[in-house]
Amino acid sequence: MRAIRYFFLLGLFAPLLAMGANEADLDQFNLNNLRAQKVAPKGPQLDPKRIINQSNSFLKEREPEMTEEEYALYEKIVTILASNAELAVRLLEQMMNEKQQPSPAFEFILGNAYYGAGKMDEAEKRYRSAVQRYPSFVRAWNNLGVLYYTANRFPEAATCFSKSIVLGDREPMTFGLLGYSLERSEDYVSAEMAFMQALGGDPANADWKEGLLRICIEGKQYARAEALVKKLIKDNPQEPRYWLMRANILLSDNRQLEAIMLLEAAAGTGVAGVEELTLLGDLYASQNLLPEAVASYQKLHSASKLTGEKKLLVLARMLIATNKLPEAKAVLDSFKTELSPEGRLVFLQAKADLLFAQKSLPAARQEIEALLKLAPFNGRALLTLGRIYAADDDTPRATFAFEGAYRVDETRYLASLELANIELKNRHYAKSVEYLQKALTIEKSDAIEDYLARVKTLVASDNLSFP
Repeated sequence: MRAIRYFFLLGLFAPLLAMGANEADLDQFNLNNLRAQKVAPKGPQLDPKRIINQSNSFLKEREPEMTEEEYALYEKIVTILASNAELAVRLLEQMMNEKQQPSPAFEFILGNAYYGAGKMDEAEKRYRSAVQRYPSFVRAWNNLGVLYYTANRFPEAATCFSKSIVLGDREPMTFGLLGYSLERSEDYVSAEMAFMQALGGDPANADWKEGLLRICIEGKQYARAEALVKKLIKDNPQEPRYWLMRANILLSDNRQLEAIMLLEAAAGTGVAGVEELTLLGDLYASQNLLPEAVASYQKLHSASKLTGEKKLLVLARMLIATNKLPEAKAVLDSFKTELSPEGRLVFLQAKADLLFAQKSLPAARQEIEALLKLAPFNGRALLTLGRIYAADDDTPRATFAFEGAYRVDETRYLASLELANIELKNRHYAKSVEYLQKALTIEKSDAIEDYLARVKTLVASDNLSFP
C-alpha cells in the first residue's frame, strides 16, 4: 500500500515541477495578457530662468514700490541680473541697509538674483517674505510657483499658480503650469479645467493638448483622447511619443489590430523608436504572428541592441515553455550578430532549454556546461544541468547540481522542489519533507502544501514500521 501511495505521489509531483520550471518565463513575457503601457507625463518645455529674468521690471500701480535708496541700487544692478546673477547677489548683499528691512519689491528682486545664482533656499525665503508682506504681489506668487515647479514640489507650485490666477494673471503659461502641477498632484478634475483654460488662450500649444490628453486617458475618455492625439500626430508627425500614446489608447479600448496597423505605419515611415518597436513586437507575439514579431524585434535590435536581444531571447524562452519548439529554434537561429555578455548567457540557456525539450540530452548538457564556464554560480543553469542529469537517471550528479542551484537565492525555491523529488524517489521521506517545507517558506502554494501533507503520511508510516 505504501509503494502505491509513493508512486501516486510521484505522478502528482511531476506537473508541479514542470509548472515551476516555466514560471519565470511566463512572468517575464505573457503572450496572452499583453497590457497597454502607461506613458509617463512629460512636463511643458519651460525655461524657468527666462521667466524669472523677464519679471525684473515692475508694473506701476499694481505692485509694491521700493524706497528711493533701494531703487537707486536696483537701477545699478538691473542690467546685470540676467547676465551675471552671482555678481548681482554680491552687490545687493553688500549694499543693503542692514538696519532697515527691505521692501517686498526689493525682496522680490533679491529672490530673482538668488534664483539666477542657483541659491534656491534663499530665493524661496525672499519670495515667501514678499508674498506674506504683500499678498497681492502676482509676479512673486508666480516666481515662487516656478521655483516649486522646477523642484518637483507640485502641490506647493499649484497653490502659487492658483493664487496668481485669482489675483488676475490670465497668461496661458500660468494656466498650463497649474494644470501640470495639479496633474502631478493627482487632482485630475482641476487639472483638466486648467489645461482647457491654457488651450483657450494658446490653442496651438502641444504641451497643453498633451496634458489634456493624459487627463482623458486617466479618466478612460478614449474617444475624446483619440481625437486629441490624432490632432497631435497631424501637427507633429515626427514625434514618436504621440504614436505610442495613440497605440496605448487603442489597446486600452481592446483594439489590438488597429494598434498593430498604427505602429506598422510608424515603423514604415521611420518614426518608430525603441518603445514603439517593442510594443509592436509584443503585439505581434500576442496575436501569434511569430515571423512578424521576430522581424520587429530584429528592427529593434538595430535600434537598441540590448533591448532587441532581450526581447528575442525572452520570446524564444516563452515559445519553449509553451512547447512551440520549431518556432523557438527559428528565433534562436535568427541571431546573426555578436551577443552582449549578458545576452550570451541567456542565449546558451535558451538553447539548452530547447535541446532539453527536444530530448537531446548530450547536446543540452554541452550548452549548459558552456554557460557554467562563463558563470559558474548561475542558478538557472545549475537547475537545468540537474534536470538533464535527472532525465538521464544520473541521480548523484543531478543532486549535486540541484544543491548548487539551492545555494542561489533566485533558484532556491525550484531547487527545493527538485531535491524533494529526488529524496522522495530515494524514499528518504523526512528529507523530502524538509525541502518541501523550505520551499513553502519562500513561496506559499496550496498545491505544495497538499503535497507536503501527503509525503508526511509516508514519514508516519516509516516511523510505525521502524519503532
